[in-house]
Amino acid sequence: MSQNQPPRLKVGKNDTIQTYLTDLDGELVPWVVLHEVPVNGVRIFKTEADRKAFYRLKYNVFKVIPYARIAGDKYRQLQRDLAVTADKGKQKELIKACETQVKELFNTKVKDLTITQGEILIKLIDREVGTTSYELAKQLKGGFHAFMFQSVARIFGHNLKETYDPDQERDIEAILRQAGYYSNRYN
Repeated sequence: MSQNQPPRLKVGKNDTIQTYLTDLDGELVPWVVLHEVPVNGVRIFKTEADRKAFYRLKYNVFKVIPYARIAGDKYRQLQRDLAVTADKGKQKELIKACETQVKELFNTKVKDLTITQGEILIKLIDREVGTTSYELAKQLKGGFHAFMFQSVARIFGHNLKETYDPDQERDIEAILRQAGYYSNRYN
């Protein structure tokens, strides 16, 4: 049988399980479907400080990823709602309602984040939504508010214009993938 022909089902005299076979040089080879097996390497660190830094990063990523996910969901829902209505007044109401919801959910919790966790959150929001935090603020609140948010963020060592690059953020990306979290942008 040539390689271009589809496989055929062959049942022997004592066979109880039917399976497809491929004829390879006169030998019948069964087709067996196996479950996917994830292969994870063991990370080896150069120093104890590197190991501690990685696990600290892992802790910080796990602490802020729920906020990034919810922010992404809220943003996508807001975009759907804004696309449905053409009335500017109604759009402003939707934006204000969304902002109020987000503030109620996160106001105290986000204020308690460390500077490092805030930086990670900014990157993960960009990863989740596909646009920087600065651009989000500019779209939703206007250029002046975005400028003010950026100014305050710079005082605390953040940059709202920072984009997420999975090649530069290999450790964050590895932590997210190992946890089974994938986004629509980086699969």
